[in-house]
Amino acid sequence: MERVRAGEESPERKTNGKEEEESAPGNSANVAEAEDKQPEEDNDHLKLISWNVDGLDGEKQPERARGLCSYLTSHCPDVVLLQELVQPYVRFLKKRLAADYTFIEAGKEHYFTGMMLKKSRITLLDSDIVSYPTTHMLRNLLVAQVLFKGQKLCLMTSHFESCKNNAAERMRQLRLVMQRMREAPDDVIVLFGGDTNLRDYEVAKVGLPSSVSDVWEQLGAPEACRYTWDTQTNTNKGIRFTCRCRFDRLYLRQATSDGALQLVPDHMSLTGLEMLECGRYTSDHWGIYCRFSACLR
Repeated sequence: MERVRAGEESPERKTNGKEEEESAPGNSANVAEAEDKQPEEDNDHLKLISWNVDGLDGEKQPERARGLCSYLTSHCPDVVLLQELVQPYVRFLKKRLAADYTFIEAGKEHYFTGMMLKKSRITLLDSDIVSYPTTHMLRNLLVAQVLFKGQKLCLMTSHFESCKNNAAERMRQLRLVMQRMREAPDDVIVLFGGDTNLRDYEVAKVGLPSSVSDVWEQLGAPEACRYTWDTQTNTNKGIRFTCRCRFDRLYLRQATSDGALQLVPDHMSLTGLEMLECGRYTSDHWGIYCRFSACLR
């Protein structure tokens, strides 16, 4: 969900001393504590977070940006796929996490998507921004070619066209992503994560290639991870009616060449479920945290 413009309040602004002393997940003390207690790297797994961080919402931006940083340092993911980034958020994250992560952004103005790649685990080879020819919302596809444990991996993130009446454009964007996933070289694993804004009937109309799996479905469609945009619980937007949707999704296509590594999902959960002390959640979306086992075919 988007607002027309970003708020003027910057995540980098300090409002008063109490703000820095808050005990919510998003305060600076907890960020420092999380950084001191980062889990050890797990060589047999790849950990990923995909999250629409709602950077366009100007309400309580400093607290929410700190909340985001705290969640990231707590989970210590190898790959972070972010949507609805704005420059104040990027500057805030880089100031605290640039030593450990490589940052890639699909834009510089208004709002855009981005990736964070853990330097000790992921080697960036190349990146590209693919335009959606008929988008009316400046949406695109961010693609990164990387190495993980010597295996070629193509990472993708996007923020598909929003609003129910833009289903036709959203389905065109899904078709483009599926085509690129299907046509990737057979020695490359392709992993997409993002805010798709998709409804199930739209996915059914387009159809997924036989080689591409919906990771949530592959894990048995766990009910606890079904709704990533849920106005029944998340009150950030102040919406009075209940709307529960699985807008945020992960898609996976395995490499099929001999000797290629496989990424097998073995855990998924939602993140960002705690309300911060400021009375807001980190975003109006829940983030998706997913862990993949790395094994040979």
